[in-house]
Amino acid sequence: MRRLCTLRFHVLVMVALSISARLNAIPAEWTTPFPAFHIAGNLYYVGSKELAAYLIVTPKGNILINSDMEANVPLIRQGIESLGFRFSDTKILLISHAHYDHCGGSAEIKRLTGARYMVMDADVPVVEAGGGNDFHFSGDPSMYFTPTKVDKVLRDGETVRLGAAVLTAHKTAGHTMGTTTWTMDEEEFGPSGIEGAEGRRLLHVVIIGSTSLNSGYKLVGNRTYPQIASDYQHSFDVLRALPCDVFLGAHGVSFGLIEKYERFRNGQADAFIDAAGYKSSVEESERVFQEELNRQLAAKH
Repeated sequence: MRRLCTLRFHVLVMVALSISARLNAIPAEWTTPFPAFHIAGNLYYVGSKELAAYLIVTPKGNILINSDMEANVPLIRQGIESLGFRFSDTKILLISHAHYDHCGGSAEIKRLTGARYMVMDADVPVVEAGGGNDFHFSGDPSMYFTPTKVDKVLRDGETVRLGAAVLTAHKTAGHTMGTTTWTMDEEEFGPSGIEGAEGRRLLHVVIIGSTSLNSGYKLVGNRTYPQIASDYQHSFDVLRALPCDVFLGAHGVSFGLIEKYERFRNGQADAFIDAAGYKSSVEESERVFQEELNRQLAAKH
């Protein structure tokens, strides 16, 4: 027992040291406060200038997508409370994928709110190990984060429900083994969109988990993630098939947060409705992936 406690202490010390060193190197935009705002229906943005976090509000409590870094937790809390909601009403915590910039604050949010933490199956081991067994970053302590116990393991296509809110988890692996794209439908009154009875519109929301290639990702002959290339390709197939009106992502730059928010702030209520931008983003990401895959295949021969 003493040996286990000592080992856990050393792990936590390493995490603390890596977090301290990392904070000196991360882009300033990751921890720069950003105004929290209403996107559509019961969906709100509560992240920083670059690390996205989303709040879904229901009478039964709220759902938070992404805890971002531990240093971002006060920003997320401030964003939620600036909208008039209570941080303590966070009942479910979800993430886009198991990298420190999107799940590093999960342990702290669980501690502060008691939220149930739900994670896609293939990312669960990484979340619970604090990144130490990540297929690509296991040897890089700067990528570690506080290990966090998962309360519910999610499967591809599973729904998460709270009150009237229904979110669907799509496994779009590659960036991590359990990268998750979240979809939900929002119904509201509005000037455009898919018009229905009494002027209502139904908006299909897609929050892409991530399709980017981190530096050094090995797509050919990857011993720690043999199916990485086929997982990426499957993810692009899934994303192309999803209906999308409101296009969002895990990083602000991935969906044009700043530019769209400026238009929204200046009176364009539909600034985040961007089906064309979604399609273009998926196509460009797939092009970059295919180009890198072809380069690595050619280099192997």
